[in-house]
Amino acid sequence: MIEIPSDLHKDLVPLAFLLGNWTGAGVHDFPGDEKCNFGQEVSFTHDGRDFLEYHSHTWVLDSEGNKVRALESESGFWRIDQNRKVEVVMVRDDGVVEIWYGEMADKKPQIDLVTDAVARTAASGPYSGGKRLYGYVKSDLMWVGEKQTPEVPLRPYMSAQLKKVVSPEDVERWAKALPDDMPDDGIAFFK
Repeated sequence: MIEIPSDLHKDLVPLAFLLGNWTGAGVHDFPGDEKCNFGQEVSFTHDGRDFLEYHSHTWVLDSEGNKVRALESESGFWRIDQNRKVEVVMVRDDGVVEIWYGEMADKKPQIDLVTDAVARTAASGPYSGGKRLYGYVKSDLMWVGEKQTPEVPLRPYMSAQLKKVVSPEDVERWAKALPDDMPDDGIAFFK
């Protein structure tokens, strides 16, 4: 369910599907890096201004699904204009700062992004750009990332499927919104 907070800046309504905390797992595979499954936590928040604040943390998972070690972290700010053009400023823990531009698909919650500018510190590894696709599919947030380096052409390197984290406060709010005439047995509700 997509909720639009009453204090969300009006320009951000098309991005409301991103709001909240998400968790899930995915696959990381890029030449020169360890191929692995990873866990991920993502948050998209707002404070009433015309941007979403974004944070993502990923970690390597072992074959049992346990956390082994940190993989990547990134933070940023997302904006959208009246023409559904999206811009993202992002900083990564490995010393990379990126500016991404893209657009939201027509009539569906999907965003295609491509890097416009990349700045790297001396400590960061080789990286020259990327593409990302985010989509809201059957209540899940799914994404795939592509990247390129001077040695490796643009190719997929990470993808994940994330579920929305539901808090006890969310459940209580939804329960209060149920109609008073709900059937007691629960089964009648579905007939």
